[in-house]
Amino acid sequence: MMKQSLLGSTLFAGLLSAGAVGMSTPATATVIEYRALLSGPAEATPNNSPGSGTAEVFFDDLAHSLRVVINYSGLLGTTTAAHIHCCTALPATGAVGVATQLPSFAGFPLGVQAGSYDLTFDLTQAASYNPTFVTNNGGSVASAEAALGAGLAARRAYVNIHTNAFPSGEIRGFLIPEPASLGLLGLGLVGLAAARRQRGSSR
Repeated sequence: MMKQSLLGSTLFAGLLSAGAVGMSTPATATVIEYRALLSGPAEATPNNSPGSGTAEVFFDDLAHSLRVVINYSGLLGTTTAAHIHCCTALPATGAVGVATQLPSFAGFPLGVQAGSYDLTFDLTQAASYNPTFVTNNGGSVASAEAALGAGLAARRAYVNIHTNAFPSGEIRGFLIPEPASLGLLGLGLVGLAAARRQRGSSR
């Protein structure tokens, strides 16, 4: 499990370094898509809610943006908040604090039992994050973005929908990279190797 966590961090670091070393090809965005199936049994404290949902998250490392698309229905309670939480100690298990803005995603439908949501966040803006997440991850917006990207790549981030019936969360799901995005994550290793070669040749 720990190896998976370190691999996710390494891959994301590689993606960042690939752009930093001035490779000869033009800079292009690397958009990584993550998906999650949301359910009550997947909560940190499992419950029998009949509610379900899907979440798609698109992380763009060039535009520094995060698009969040959520669809959900069948909740027992009415919505009070929704967030991305990051970064758990181990992949796809455990619970951790909120990484994205408080008290909820901007514009997320509240007071309902079913709905949909689609918004793109600017990761260069402090308002896109929980201030505590920024403080705990280097103290800057750039370091918070890097931590969130690494957490997503390592499967240590999840979407949680909170309701009045389940204040700590009625349905949630860990975000997993889509198969088509796994190759893009693999490019991180190439970028990391290129960065190391660049540093070695400059000595």
